[in-house]
Amino acid sequence: MAVDPEQTIIERPGMASRQIRFWTFAILGLGALIYLFHEMLLPFVAGMAIAYFLDPAADKLEAWNWPRGVAAATLIILFLSLLITASIVLAPILRDQLLGFLDHLPTYIERGWGGVTPFIERIVAAVPGEHAGNVSDVAIGAADYLVGWLGGMARGVWEGAGAFFNLLAVILITPVVAFYLLRDWDQVVNKVTGWLPRPHAKVILEQFGLIDDALAGFVRGQATVCVILGTLYAVGWSLVGLEFGLVVGLVTGLMAFIPYAGAFLGFLLALTLGFAQFWPDVFSVALIAVVFSVIQTLDGTFITPRLMGRSVGLHPVWILFALLAGGALLGFVGVLIAVPTAAALGVLARFAIGRYMLSPMFLGGGRGPDGE
Repeated sequence: MAVDPEQTIIERPGMASRQIRFWTFAILGLGALIYLFHEMLLPFVAGMAIAYFLDPAADKLEAWNWPRGVAAATLIILFLSLLITASIVLAPILRDQLLGFLDHLPTYIERGWGGVTPFIERIVAAVPGEHAGNVSDVAIGAADYLVGWLGGMARGVWEGAGAFFNLLAVILITPVVAFYLLRDWDQVVNKVTGWLPRPHAKVILEQFGLIDDALAGFVRGQATVCVILGTLYAVGWSLVGLEFGLVVGLVTGLMAFIPYAGAFLGFLLALTLGFAQFWPDVFSVALIAVVFSVIQTLDGTFITPRLMGRSVGLHPVWILFALLAGGALLGFVGVLIAVPTAAALGVLARFAIGRYMLSPMFLGGGRGPDGE
């Protein structure tokens, strides 16, 4: 009579607790290593993200009898060429708009302060005399805080000269990491699969498959959505006359990676600049809101459902929490790994809940769902 190896493992006393301890320590150790080396991980995480993004295209070329190395090199070259071309085309425009924004910034601040001052004066006039000075002090304190915050940010940029070397490392190392991972992706997957405990390999691979589905639906789909939205916002706001519509539109598209909140923050930025530029021309300001509403409607009814579907498996609140937590713990590297981590934890949580609902702890009476 053949013995089921999984049943044999389960019946061994203490085996389950030893496995739990092993995987717990392994996960904690991996987390500690990531936290310890997170400042140098950016090019490797970026290279891994590029390789993951391009892997389906490499598989397609390999199915057409392309050697895997040639397919990987071709895709990396095309990807880099696209980035370089976009940088060459957009960099002068973005530079001009950024310099123009800095030139107009004092005017915008003056207009904004001029618009806020009457309201402050009304509040001060409505407050009893002995407390009127407090309102003025609050307003002046808020302005001082804003100036101090901007100064601190500028000092941080100046003191963070090492960021230049980090950027240089990303430019030089990321393509190399992406190429080798893309070339050897299937070998890496097969090697890791071979390390899995045999009795549980099938279940673990099923969970990895669900994680991959969630990531493919969100990361690859959302990246494409962000590019499309950024282009639409940039073109739309530029056409209605917003002075820095190209920059603001592209930033809004990129921020759309954060569900709901990202696009809304970009819209607030565009609306603020619109008020500073057009006020009291209400119609021009309204056009900014119209462009945003039209693109959001197009996104909700066609773009996102078409490119991502509705079975991503990652709730927007969960994604938002993961991005904020990752950024707070590990900075930009944390933001990059936040969504994959959220996808993995979400799949594992659903798996654990499913097992719990089939266990005697949930069903009661010490019996499984089949009554045995």
